[in-house]
Amino acid sequence: MNDKEISDRITALIDEEHKLERAGHEPSHERLRAIDVELDTCWDLLRQRRARRAAGENPDEAQPRPEGVVEGYLQ
Repeated sequence: MNDKEISDRITALIDEEHKLERAGHEPSHERLRAIDVELDTCWDLLRQRRARRAAGENPDEAQPRPEGVVEGYLQ
């Protein structure tokens, strides 16, 4: 995935999250959790790509990290 594809995916996930939250019925907690994890993964991948680019490295070598790693970061 390139930066634009990652950014587009982030936008789509945020849109889906907002639609679920605005829905007249109780949103699926499993789906909201999955969206949250995927958003964190996408943001992490985008940050990795930007850091690689800034360091003169190939951004295409950045890889999505496992959920346990991304979700374990301190905020």
